[in-house]
Amino acid sequence: MGRYAIPIDDKLLDYLVANGSPPDDVMLDLAAETRTSFPDLITMQIGPEQCAFMTILTKIIGVRHAVEVGTFTGMSSIAIARGMMPDGKLICLDVSDEFTATARRYWERAGLGDWIELRLGDARESLDQLPDEPYLDLSFIDADKGGYQAYWDALVPRMRVGGVILVDNTLFSGQVADPADTDANVEAIRQFNTYAAADERVDLVIAPIGDGLTIARKR
Repeated sequence: MGRYAIPIDDKLLDYLVANGSPPDDVMLDLAAETRTSFPDLITMQIGPEQCAFMTILTKIIGVRHAVEVGTFTGMSSIAIARGMMPDGKLICLDVSDEFTATARRYWERAGLGDWIELRLGDARESLDQLPDEPYLDLSFIDADKGGYQAYWDALVPRMRVGGVILVDNTLFSGQVADPADTDANVEAIRQFNTYAAADERVDLVIAPIGDGLTIARKR
């Protein structure tokens, strides 16, 4: 099979963002505030091209029921909620009241407060409290890397046929392809990628969007 990939440097990234659906003032202000308030954690926030992709995908799927594991300051939840059906509900799971306080303010500013429900606490416990039947249209995992497999195992049975799970950071700056890199997070992502790829309940691809985005469709 042929192999062809374009290296994406900052210049090309700026071009593709400029020629896609642009971030609005809410997203721009949220990105700026996150950069100021949590400068050492800004890489935890998804970029504008991933926001646009997630909103479009959410609209294509026709999402009414969604779950996000790992909310941080709220950028990804805004991207998802904006693509949902008018009667949709997004449940956000996080452990930090500090980070999600920013998210809550921006949800209200974006007019999404009624569509998003925040549940603080251990995500594994929160996932166990969800209905057992396969009802979810979309799930997004972007939390502690060592927990990815547990979150995946809790969510896959709850996805409807045709439902989509998105998993962030699955290329981890390209470090996953370097066997000499034994960082704990890199190892956790490698193990998760192998596990998910072997899961016969889904069709799956890792797309080079952001820091690597796994897109899995429930069979």
